[in-house]
Amino acid sequence: MTSVELHRDGAAVLRLLRDGDLALEGRLVDASNTTLRAELTLDTATARCVYKPVRGERPLWDFPDGTLAGREVAAYLVSAAIGWDLVPPTVLRDGPLGPGSCQLWIDEPADAEPLVGFVPADAVPPRWLPVAAARDDDGTAYALAHADDPRLARLAVLDAVINNADRKGGHVLTGPDDRVHGVDHGVSFHVEGKLRTVLWGWAGRELPADALAALASLTTQLGGELGEELAEHLTIAEIAALGTRIDRLREVGCFPPPSQEWPAMPWPPI
Repeated sequence: MTSVELHRDGAAVLRLLRDGDLALEGRLVDASNTTLRAELTLDTATARCVYKPVRGERPLWDFPDGTLAGREVAAYLVSAAIGWDLVPPTVLRDGPLGPGSCQLWIDEPADAEPLVGFVPADAVPPRWLPVAAARDDDGTAYALAHADDPRLARLAVLDAVINNADRKGGHVLTGPDDRVHGVDHGVSFHVEGKLRTVLWGWAGRELPADALAALASLTTQLGGELGEELAEHLTIAEIAALGTRIDRLREVGCFPPPSQEWPAMPWPPI
């Protein structure tokens, strides 16, 4: 069973992530926390995954120790509840280095078009939205920009919902099925506003109609099974803050603006 086929069978990929034999292949050295690529095998199904053991989480001043893996799972649960398939399937399970998050690996095709990046300031591509100005070491002007793509706009909505404090350009992936995915959500769901992202191009614009419908559905689901599942990974206060953010987005009906009290851009942005 291929990765694409697994994506089309949610139950099968979750079963593989939870119960498959996990063999480590190597470490992603650019990650700030211990992040390992591994191969999963269960019967005839195989797939690669990203395994982030709790014991490899770097302590942070603003997030409780040992909670990042659970936040990765919570982001997947909210994404699945929205129905947009933005966060790859993710579970909490035991592994060679102890409990941690296990997320399906996304292989980007070599010819995948970039959706976020630095472009010459005087040549921003059509249907791209500039976000910030920059200069290289020689003083040449560039713009940090992203595509005005509805798939990416959905990811910006999800980030606002989960209060994602680290949406870098490198955390936006295009899968072999042309779906846009967001990864690395360990620093999300804080009770204080910490939204930090490169996807500010829609700030202040009206939310798409499908986003408003999805938010209304989330409000309902939070009072039921989704809320119960999130309670395994988040505190009562964090779930309440999630509900408040959803209500606020529905009330205002627009993409949020950058905060004036918290750095609006992750570093590095890509």
